[in-house]
Amino acid sequence: MEFKTPPAAGVNEIINMEETYGAHNYKPLNVVLSRGKGIWVWDIEGKKYMDCLSSYSAINQGHCHPKIRQAMVDQCEKLTLTSRAFRNDQLGYFYKELCELTHSHSVLPMNSGAEAVETAIKAVRKWGYKVKGIPADQAEIITCADNFHGRTLAIVGFSTEAQYKDGFGPFAPGFKTIPFGDAKALEKAITPNTAAFLVEPIQGEAGIKIPPAGYLKQVRDICTRNNVMLILDEIQTGLGRTGKLLAEEHEGIESDLTLIGKALSGGFYPVSAVLSNKEVLGVFMPGDHGSTFGGNPLACAVARAALKVLTEERSD
Repeated sequence: MEFKTPPAAGVNEIINMEETYGAHNYKPLNVVLSRGKGIWVWDIEGKKYMDCLSSYSAINQGHCHPKIRQAMVDQCEKLTLTSRAFRNDQLGYFYKELCELTHSHSVLPMNSGAEAVETAIKAVRKWGYKVKGIPADQAEIITCADNFHGRTLAIVGFSTEAQYKDGFGPFAPGFKTIPFGDAKALEKAITPNTAAFLVEPIQGEAGIKIPPAGYLKQVRDICTRNNVMLILDEIQTGLGRTGKLLAEEHEGIESDLTLIGKALSGGFYPVSAVLSNKEVLGVFMPGDHGSTFGGNPLACAVARAALKVLTEERSD
């Protein structure tokens, strides 16, 4: 069925408005979409397309999934935001269901994927100082070449993509870069000041780069032996994208911190989370870290529905 409602403006007029009034930090295709359902989207002229991008995995459940949409509508009619100054009746359920599903001990909710990465960086640095005994301001985090962990200033500082860094320095110190998929390089790079290794199970920005078989298991062993926290950025690979709930499951390992987002939203509302053992997130005290919108009841209700759809409607 084609979408026949006549648009208020034509394609060229809408594109011109974007180009005239918007910042030019993206270069999208000149297709003006107006509706989506499942794997399909329609432009304003009624032309139908298969969405093979899935918003970089943020819509793993498909566009406008009716169960997630209904959860959002229902929650919107009751309570959308309290801030973390108060408790709400959705957050506890979100914590419990997410921990039970992912075998995590603790959850810290945020909004965007980049916020989850920043949260993990802060957490492992503080863990390094308070628990491991790294001298003040000397903590190191090892990352991989060709990584993509977000767009904040700290994150682009350890990117190896020149454009992401051009014109934005100076950058935060404390990061080392090694080749992706090279376990020996990781072992060589670790020092007594190394707090964590941050890595994507599969890299997505520089092309789909899958590490050698056994790499994640080797990384897990190396980090354990050296008392280094393993952070897996599963914001793109997590929540069903690789055929399992989390990509780490393919090699039967558990990270110390796992970062999820994108599909946690079901494509409706920004929500991300840091999944961790108690040892790392336990270093945060009230006032150390937070977010006005992180863990709000609307986000929790949407995420709970998104997780339910992933688990109940999966195809074995």
